[in-house]
Amino acid sequence: MTSRPITVKSLLPVPAPARARVAAVLLLEISLVVGGVWLAPAGLASLGMIAAGATLGLVFVGMALRRLVMRRGLDVANELLEGFIEKDASASFVTDADGSVLARNAAAEALFPETASDTLAGTLRSIFANPSALLYRLQMHAEKDGATYEDVVTRRGHVRLAVHQMGRQGFLWRVEDMSERPQAAQSGAALPVPLISLGRSGTVLFMNEAARSLVGQRVKSLDRLFPALPLRAGQVNVISTKDGLRDVLVSEFDGGAGRRELFCLPVDGQEGGGRASGFDTLPVAMLKVAATGRILSANRQAAGLLGAAPDPEATLESLMQGLGRPIMDWLRETAQGKIGKNSEFLRLTRKDREVFVQVTLSRVVEQGEPIMIAVLNDATELKTLEAQFVQSQKMQAIGQLAGGIAHDFNNLLTAISGHCDLLLLRHDRGDQDFRDLEQIRQNANRAASLVGQLLAFSRKQTLRPEVLDLRDTLSDLTHLLNRLVGEKVTLTLSHEPVLRPIRADKRQLEQVLMNLVVNARDAMPQGGEIRIETEVVTLDATLQRDRATVPPGEYVTVKVCDEGTGIPQDDLQKVFEPFFTTKRTGEGTGLGLSTAYGIIKQTGGFIFVDSVEGSGTEFTLFLPVFEQTGETARPVAAPLKGPPLQGDGVILLVEDEAPVRAFAARALRLRGYTVLEAESAEDALKMLEDPALLVDVFVTDVVMPGLDGPSWVRAARKDRPEVRVVFVSGYAEGAFGEAEPEVPNSVFLPKPFSLTQLAETVFQQMH
Repeated sequence: MTSRPITVKSLLPVPAPARARVAAVLLLEISLVVGGVWLAPAGLASLGMIAAGATLGLVFVGMALRRLVMRRGLDVANELLEGFIEKDASASFVTDADGSVLARNAAAEALFPETASDTLAGTLRSIFANPSALLYRLQMHAEKDGATYEDVVTRRGHVRLAVHQMGRQGFLWRVEDMSERPQAAQSGAALPVPLISLGRSGTVLFMNEAARSLVGQRVKSLDRLFPALPLRAGQVNVISTKDGLRDVLVSEFDGGAGRRELFCLPVDGQEGGGRASGFDTLPVAMLKVAATGRILSANRQAAGLLGAAPDPEATLESLMQGLGRPIMDWLRETAQGKIGKNSEFLRLTRKDREVFVQVTLSRVVEQGEPIMIAVLNDATELKTLEAQFVQSQKMQAIGQLAGGIAHDFNNLLTAISGHCDLLLLRHDRGDQDFRDLEQIRQNANRAASLVGQLLAFSRKQTLRPEVLDLRDTLSDLTHLLNRLVGEKVTLTLSHEPVLRPIRADKRQLEQVLMNLVVNARDAMPQGGEIRIETEVVTLDATLQRDRATVPPGEYVTVKVCDEGTGIPQDDLQKVFEPFFTTKRTGEGTGLGLSTAYGIIKQTGGFIFVDSVEGSGTEFTLFLPVFEQTGETARPVAAPLKGPPLQGDGVILLVEDEAPVRAFAARALRLRGYTVLEAESAEDALKMLEDPALLVDVFVTDVVMPGLDGPSWVRAARKDRPEVRVVFVSGYAEGAFGEAEPEVPNSVFLPKPFSLTQLAETVFQQMH
């Protein structure tokens, strides 16, 4: 992307009279003067018009001068602003309110050479995981307060993103790499421990917020801070503050480039007890570590974070792990001064719970001996959010993989079960091979059921939604559920007297309920009660729960409660993950709850779980109430009752998978149809160029290389509007988008389908 010059004039409009108003005043002035001259014989009227015109002429001159002055002032402001942006060492962007980049400086071109985009969100996608949400949040604050910024830790390091509002519609954005700042400003600014950075001559270069709060005023030199020099590192020194003299324990280390950096820990009492008391009561977790790795001391905050005070012989390596290399190497390099102060994320070796800490290790000198000060920050929440983000990315990838595998696998199952049907037509039930062929078909159907679970998890299955009353659905399902739970478990149903209808796939919803009931039964090996409760819930406000947002409205809730062993808190967030199961090997696939989650989400509902270990578990389904509208669902082929009838007519079969096409063509020819075959949409359209060719039904795959099924059918029906269509596919979501127009006179037949199902569907369309 070529660099565009900085230009912001359009974002800073002149707050002066509009050009149209100036022109209107001039036009009115000319009209009055000309009218006065033409009406000269009228006497006073003519003079009055000329006088009014002259007055308007003076007004016009004043407005024009004001506009000229304002324009020159704006030009100067623009030149200053452009010069500032172009010479800014940080990457700077000028955007409009929609986020489109109007200009960028040379630093921005150098920082984003490969990801430069017309939008700021697209440009920043290389360093931020979700730039759109971050930019929207900052822009809202800038519109309210004029300017704002946010510090973000990315894979490139510590980045500060700042925004300033320019005019009414423009925004100036700066991307600043905080890792390039001085070490004190980079990692010490946010520390609650007073930190002072000194130059070679004792000039105070930097004081963090804690140091400024301690001193109470801005100080320029070391002698203004400490009355008694030289400083005694590792001992108590007296510091001058706004409120008088105070004792502080000073730790000194080399900041690089000739700088000295001081930690000043306030203490009370005498030197001996004060030092221990001050270190112990610091509001930040700190450890003193010897060069050998042994823990010399830990304050109260550190002991609380570690779970207990460390043993006298404990080492840092025994308390933490997860660096990726021996912790002793890190300690040795820091003690030798080979690396500066840096931070690492480590996991504590606590047994009661999982805790992550950010450890900042600094080299200091106490009583002539180099030691390390380790500052510990609890990073458990940060690492948990990071793990959740990684997990969501992994789940999305698994979902896409599952959908792709299921689609391809359905083609294989269609060919297997279809050719098996063809073989069964040539064998009677008494034949020796008939039972073997039946076994092949039954196992193909079992495989199709497993593929259906994968599609449900990836939310790419084709549902057959219908309006349901859950009381009727559960009544029909009660007999089967009672057989599933066995004699030790009691199943209780409780319905609200007036229950609103919902719209869902009955078969898939029954699968969800059966799965929840079976899980509840397995959680109560000694028996108990399973309760299924339904009620209508009205949400007046948005419900935020488990990272899900339930919009306001009416919902029918279904609760499945048990009195079983419950689910551990650590496993609650994992129960809907694919292949996660608490059952022993061979007793569960781990697809049950993930399938239930996919079905409910595709239906437009929500599923939540609450559990207390040892007391039981409750699953709650939120299903939106169905409101009758004029919209109709995409028709799906329904099976006919009785044996399939023979048909006649011309069928154009378009399928890119050769085995599926071969089976479908033979199946339709056996039913008396004339079948024309095409392996792609382009071949089908070429065949239809012959006006003498008459076709009654198109049977086409949905997802194909090149043109997909709906696209080529819409093109073909421009000249053949009366032809009916049967769409077949492993899943149809990729082609049937919500924004796509409906294909009239069409039905959908999901793969894998049998010979009978295909013949019946085509017969329905023919008649």
